[in-house]
Amino acid sequence: MRDLITSCSAGYLNSTPLLDLNYVEDSAGGPDVTVGILPELDKVTLLQMDAKLPIDTLENVMQLAVEGCKAIANYIREVLMENTKQLECRRGL
Repeated sequence: MRDLITSCSAGYLNSTPLLDLNYVEDSAGGPDVTVGILPELDKVTLLQMDAKLPIDTLENVMQLAVEGCKAIANYIREVLMENTKQLECRRGL
């Protein structure tokens, strides 16, 4: 395994980029973006938008989503390492 694929959604509501919209925020009708990345390679593998956004707004929302993806990837790596260490101890490695 070379990298993880993580994804995150972000939206734009009341002139504010928001990460991981809840139902109320999503239902307000603002645009949202789903981004998937390969965090180690720093490559975007998915970009899905449900509305048009000005380029400067898109950049801000997308940057927030990418930061969310990287945070998720870091958490997944921590859990994987912890579980791997536990398995090593159980197996006497």
